[in-house]
Amino acid sequence: MDIGSVALMALAGTAAGAINAVAGGGSLVTFPTLLALGYPPVAANVINTVAAFPGYVGGVWGYRRELKGQARRVAILGTTTVVGATMGSALLLLGPESTFVAVVPWLVLASTLLLAAQPVLTKWAVARVGGVQNSSVRAERLHASSLGQLGVATYGGYFNAGLGIMMLGVLGITLDERLPRLNALKSVLSAVASAVSLVFFGIFATVAWPAAFVMAAAGLLGGWIGAVLGRRIPDVLLRRCVVIFGLVIFVVLWMDHASSTH
Repeated sequence: MDIGSVALMALAGTAAGAINAVAGGGSLVTFPTLLALGYPPVAANVINTVAAFPGYVGGVWGYRRELKGQARRVAILGTTTVVGATMGSALLLLGPESTFVAVVPWLVLASTLLLAAQPVLTKWAVARVGGVQNSSVRAERLHASSLGQLGVATYGGYFNAGLGIMMLGVLGITLDERLPRLNALKSVLSAVASAVSLVFFGIFATVAWPAAFVMAAAGLLGGWIGAVLGRRIPDVLLRRCVVIFGLVIFVVLWMDHASSTH
């Protein structure tokens, strides 16, 4: 990697970490950056997934208090997450790259729309569980949560962008719990999914580790910056900027794929 590429990846990683800390959707910055630097789509997705792991671990640490009393949920849904993330990672590596290239624009669009809808999903979750103070975790059945988490984790193993937003939506629908505790559970399950993909890709794929390390380190720095700036920059403004950027990336990727097939 030349100095210019390292600088661009570090800048993108820092921006993504800050965006994730404030609004979510940082992968919509790092993934297109890797494509612009010449990495093939699958390789770029692998780097993006590996680089996201430290940020998820940081989220778990930040929500450690809200995780108390959720050991059963973590065990059951974590097991489902391992299965789903393994399936998604295998699908990415075993499937033809042409298929991934064809669906990438639509995955980017889906992630962008999820980010745009995040405030609505959050308000819905708050309204649904707002009156819940203490959920009886031992008595609850996690069949619906496990089924939804299996699908989300499979998506996360295949394409990481938008994973946290999608996961929070599923947990909000299937569990009667306060939002901070749902966020804590989401952070753990996201870290599990990312760890599974990291190990899977480390064994079966060729990972551009230098690029992944640069983006991971920059993402940690960006997360700290985002936590500081998040108190000053309206998350609505930042989210709108990322959504607009994501829509532009969708159009560019879609047009590029359309032109390459003709």
